[in-house]
Amino acid sequence: MSDLPTYFDLQVNGYGGVDFNQDDLTAEQLHRACEKLSNDGVQGILATIITDALPVMQRRLTHLVNGRTQSTLAQEVIAGIHIEGPFISPHTGYRGAHPADAVMLADESAMQSLLDASGGLTRLVTLAPEQDADGKVTRLLARQNIRIAAGHTDASLDQLKMAIDAGLTLFTHLGNGCPQQMHRHDNIIQRVMSLRERITPTLIADGVHLPFFILKNFLDWFGVDRCIVVTDAIAPAGLGPGKYTLSRWQLTIGQDMVARSPDGSHLVGSAITMHQSAANLKKSGMTQAQIESLTLAYPIAILPTPAK
Repeated sequence: MSDLPTYFDLQVNGYGGVDFNQDDLTAEQLHRACEKLSNDGVQGILATIITDALPVMQRRLTHLVNGRTQSTLAQEVIAGIHIEGPFISPHTGYRGAHPADAVMLADESAMQSLLDASGGLTRLVTLAPEQDADGKVTRLLARQNIRIAAGHTDASLDQLKMAIDAGLTLFTHLGNGCPQQMHRHDNIIQRVMSLRERITPTLIADGVHLPFFILKNFLDWFGVDRCIVVTDAIAPAGLGPGKYTLSRWQLTIGQDMVARSPDGSHLVGSAITMHQSAANLKKSGMTQAQIESLTLAYPIAILPTPAK
């Protein structure tokens, strides 16, 4: 175990060369990723499974759950699962790196099938409120005490408010999962900012997903105690710059530790570590107490419990 501070990360797609979304994930690989996370000071994560065809997501969730049961360390590090998608915006920009052919409208039966495959380990689901127009899936999750985040979304202000009324409490990686160009006033970032008393954003602190001055603006606006830092880490996280194959992507990770699509049109997650994130926060002027508030707690455990 490292003598680094301990962190908790709500969004980890992979680590140390292991992709949690690979179809042939083994218990040994999962253990190795958790060993690397632990050595890098991460005491707990939500392992993140992203959008794909439902049977594929179910299979990946099952592999993740089965692998976790075979490793005491994995059980300690993987506190739960974050399902990001498939009920997200189908539109380019908002969809990000999620495959367009797997995006779908929210459906209670489909959602329950994913929850069943996760063996009761799902702690967080990211969806687009406009894809759950009647709020049925949001309420289904809230009834099971699963946190709901908006993300990869262009929900209107009214749609966001309705989702919050149904149990939504978080917003996944604010400032990302949206197009480079949007309406200068009425856009998803401004809508979320207008709801700062009712929604908690997660933020990626690598300086690229959010330039540091934007990160500071968000922290000032929402308040440090109302924000959570995540990495959105993919398999190369913890390994350093280089060339990697990840699912359908051939990626080059530069010195900034950011994964970009081969054509450079959008980001495909980050390879930054939580320790590097904390160092960036310190350089940005955050106090140690503020850094701990953003990175060291188990945020899901201290957020208000949905009462729907």
